[in-house]
Amino acid sequence: MELRHLRCFLAVAEELHFARAAERLHIEQSPLSRAIKELEEDLGVQLFVRTTRSTRLTRAGKLFLEYVPRIFTAVQQARDCVKAAANGFHGQLRVALSDGIPPSRFSMFLARCREEEPEVEIRLSEVPLAQQIKGLHDDLYDVGFAGSDEVGDGVSAYPVWNDPLMVAVPTRHPLLAHKRIPLEDVLRYPLVLGDLHACEGYARQIERVLRRVDQEPLIAERVASIDLMLALVAAGFALGLAGASQVAVSREPGVVARPLVGHTPVLTTYLLRLDGEPSETLARFIERVSNIESTGMKKPVVPSDPEGSEEIEP
Repeated sequence: MELRHLRCFLAVAEELHFARAAERLHIEQSPLSRAIKELEEDLGVQLFVRTTRSTRLTRAGKLFLEYVPRIFTAVQQARDCVKAAANGFHGQLRVALSDGIPPSRFSMFLARCREEEPEVEIRLSEVPLAQQIKGLHDDLYDVGFAGSDEVGDGVSAYPVWNDPLMVAVPTRHPLLAHKRIPLEDVLRYPLVLGDLHACEGYARQIERVLRRVDQEPLIAERVASIDLMLALVAAGFALGLAGASQVAVSREPGVVARPLVGHTPVLTTYLLRLDGEPSETLARFIERVSNIESTGMKKPVVPSDPEGSEEIEP
């Protein structure tokens, strides 16, 4: 079995069409079919059922597909590690990011990592929560940040940062008559929220807030990024729900942030890692994360109206 066999398998498994897979790989169909046949002979199983009308994965093929992308990830990480060593780095941390973590805190944290331990290369991967958890178990990542502590056995989740939850409102919207908006009033309007897969942890936290009111939300759209959410809010498409720091760093001038009535909910960012004793490099990384919170962050300032701003306690 060679990497070329796995590349061919992955292309066919994702396209489920030999002609399109061959075009994607820039090869003819005959060598592609031959590579798949060689792979099947090597494994001793049939990976595809192919007819004149369709191509589908067998059960063995579906199981094999779960492992092949991880092989390519591991190969790429090995290449990156070698290149890092050649460039003078003496260590590496593979960090997974999910759910659009607070940008201000994370940028400050990365700057401190570079300042205090410049010889350690930090490689970042943006992945959905489920992929992050699986990657931690499969040793594809050393540590991660996400918006959920529901991570299953073998992985520990530690709350590290809190971001006040804000209602993102288009300018000249009637809800801006409120300095703090009742949740019941928010639910009278369409909402744009995070995608349930791409922003799983964020979506869970928002769902808990929305359940405070016995009223079904009208969800106009689900998006994979906070930036797109705020763009839709600025366009007057719907209201949004996001962290104060996320709204503060937005470049959308047509968005105004308002807190909810009562105790302001927070979006919590969790640090995720495998159970057990961390390496010395990872232990220092985790301690540095804690110090970002304990040393005191500047409170995020978010626009509260076109003429001014309102400071929100984190």
